[in-house]
Amino acid sequence: MFKAWPKITRVENRRTPIFTEKIDGTNACVIVTADGELFCQSRTRLITPEDDNFGFAGWAYSNKEFLVGALGEGYHFGEWWGRGIQRTYGLDERRFSLFNTRRWGEHNPPPTGLHVVPVLPVSTVEEARAFLVSNGSVAVPGWMRPEGAVMLDIGADTRFKIIIDK
Repeated sequence: MFKAWPKITRVENRRTPIFTEKIDGTNACVIVTADGELFCQSRTRLITPEDDNFGFAGWAYSNKEFLVGALGEGYHFGEWWGRGIQRTYGLDERRFSLFNTRRWGEHNPPPTGLHVVPVLPVSTVEEARAFLVSNGSVAVPGWMRPEGAVMLDIGADTRFKIIIDK
């Protein structure tokens, strides 16, 4: 029986990877359809306010008009985190931080009420670890137990976790 060898992705040496803080919450996604409908999902399944994941779908459906207008059509992945979710970061509220730092960030801030995972000012895995160990969380300044970082290899469109605090 034939089994093909998988295609090997080329490393792009001209592009520095993007490093972001890995926030310890739960993966979430707002889906906006072309006709303005809104759906939600966790990392593994569609969710609704009746079958939710830490209240994300309830929050999203309560803010449907805002989210549809602010985000537009597409799949908008991010982290739902804060009060009562994983390490909580000492927050009294919950936040939705978008992963797409190429769309949202300093050059194009997200709409008020939404966040973006922080881009770290580093260019290697070692620098990412050292930065977070020394400085703590960028998402919540003063929180000295960040979970880690995510490295996005732009050429391969592949992400890698860098865990520093389990």
